[in-house]
This record gives sequence, structure tokens and C-alpha cells, in this order.
Amino acid sequence: MMQTVAWWPTLIILVVATVIDIRSRRIPNWLSLPFLLIGVVGSAIRGGLPAFGQSVAGIAVAVVVAGILCYLRGMGMGDLKLCAAVGAWIGPGQLLFALIVTGIAGGIMAVGYALWHGSLGRSFDNTAELLSGFRKRGLRPHPVIAMENCQALKMPYAPAIAVGTIFSFFAR
Repeated sequence: MMQTVAWWPTLIILVVATVIDIRSRRIPNWLSLPFLLIGVVGSAIRGGLPAFGQSVAGIAVAVVVAGILCYLRGMGMGDLKLCAAVGAWIGPGQLLFALIVTGIAGGIMAVGYALWHGSLGRSFDNTAELLSGFRKRGLRPHPVIAMENCQALKMPYAPAIAVGTIFSFFAR
């Protein structure tokens, strides 16, 4: 069943984050952090300690999953904070499902984005290099294939987070 309390605020924040991320390749703290705080406080007020725990657990899931991607330099901290804020509103179970759909949507969008920019072959080569590098170096950031590389093709990821999260409301 859809969490109606979380639906509208989450939808509005995701739309705003998507527009800002597409325009600037950033998701600002002034958007994500108050949304996270309101999610935690609102959960505690509405449902007491159990709801507060679910909100904190949603944040923890986002920090673990998106944190690994940030550590590997494949996702920005703005994306992590947006995921954590969403997790504060929808909890760990729905967020985990949303992140799975986000990954699928992000992969599809990345292929389209690379095609649009004429770099699909290079993107597949970089993916193969990343995977083979993990076998050689372990789970560590690649020295060249990372968001900090000014020559890297960077795709805004808020649209994928929005698709995954919105889908999660209707799949439950």
C-alpha cells in the first residue's frame, strides 16, 4: 500500500532535485538535508519510536548502498544525501526496492546518455576496465575512471533516483 503521507513531499523533492541535477549536475544540501530532517522528525511524531527506527534504518540503507558507490567515485555525495533523505521518509524495505529499480533505470539511462553523446563504446570499455580492475585491486576506486576526472562523461543521477523511488510507491 502506498504511504500517502510520504508520497507528495517525496514526489515534489524528487522533481525539484531532478530539474536542478539536470541543469547543474548537483543536488544541493538545502534541498536534501531539510527533507531528511523532516522525514525523521515527522516519522517520530507520527509513529513514535518504531517509526523513528524505520526512518533511521532507511537512512542507513542509503548510506551503505550509495556510500559504496560514492567511495568508488561512481556517484556523488548529493545523490547519497538525496537517497538518505528519501530513506528517512519511506524506510529501509521500500528504499531497498527503490534502489534496485534506480540501478536498473540508471543503467538504461546511462546507455541512452552515452548513445546521445556518442560515447557508448568508450563507456563499455570503461565498464570492462572497472570490473577487471576490481579483480586486480579489490574494491577500490579506479585511479582514472571516476567522477573527479574532468574528461569523464557525467550523467545526472537524480532522474534515476526519482524513477526508482516513484516506482517503489506503486509496486508495494
